[in-house]
Formats: sequence, structure tokens, C-alpha cells
Amino acid sequence: MARRDHSKAELARSLKRAGHAQEAIESALERLASQRALDDARFAANYARSRLAHHGLGGRRIRAALRQRGVARDTVEAGLKEALGDQPEREVLDALARRLWERQTREEPHKRLLKTYATLVRRGFPPALVRERLNMLRKGAGDILDDYQFSGEDSLGDESEDG
Repeated sequence: MARRDHSKAELARSLKRAGHAQEAIESALERLASQRALDDARFAANYARSRLAHHGLGGRRIRAALRQRGVARDTVEAGLKEALGDQPEREVLDALARRLWERQTREEPHKRLLKTYATLVRRGFPPALVRERLNMLRKGAGDILDDYQFSGEDSLGDESEDG
């Protein structure tokens, strides 16, 4: 059976829903933390690594998912930075962009480019980086994307485009 890491907040909510007393929850969390069985920093880094390498998600989407799981903002940023040190977002984006581009061979290039751009931004990659990488993948992509405004650009939080 695969081991699943949990954030402290996520585990506390689960235990509370299961009907455990607050005192018992706090005691269990302290014990787990002292045994390093529960470590939000390790959880954040491992989660980010997994989502980058195996799920093709960008930093914005990973950041939002970790925050939703109750991981503190500074812990999220540290974990994401660690993961991006191992697997740069640009590399993940390039591989995914190529796969998406090659998969849509029946589409006309203009429509193909717009679909690829929208998919990559929805997956949490910064729009400016997506534009840059797509322009390298297909010369002239910047001209096509100039008139295109992705409607979901800001739906992943108020984070900057730097990822």
C-alpha cells in the first residue's frame, strides 16, 4: 500500500470529522510531529515534486492546491522552491507543450496554439512563461497570442506570474 503524506491541517480536519476529541487530536499531532511522521515542509516539497514530475502541473496550480490543503504560505513557498530546484518549471512546461502540440495534429495551427496555451495556463504555468516557450516551439506564436486573452489567467490566486 502506498504511503500518503498529509499536512497537519488536513489530518486535523479528518480526525475532527471522524469524531475525535480536540485534546486527542492535538496529542496525536504532537506525537506524530515529534517522530517526524508529520512534517508540512516535507509534505509541501514532496507534493510539489510529484505534481511537477508526474502530473504536469505548474507552480501556480501547485501553490493553490497546497494552500487549499491548509499548508502555511511560507511553507508552501519553501516546498515549491525546493521542488523547482530539482525539476525546473520550464522543463516541465517544455515537455508538456510538445506533447500537447503533437497530440492536436488535426487542428489548424492557430487553433492548436490557442488550445495549447489555454491548457498550459489552466495547469498553473505563468502566462508569460507559456507565451515565451510556445514562441520558441513555434516561431510566430507570439503574434497569434497577442490578440488572445485567456479568461482564467487570474483564477489560480493572486500570485505573480513568476511562478
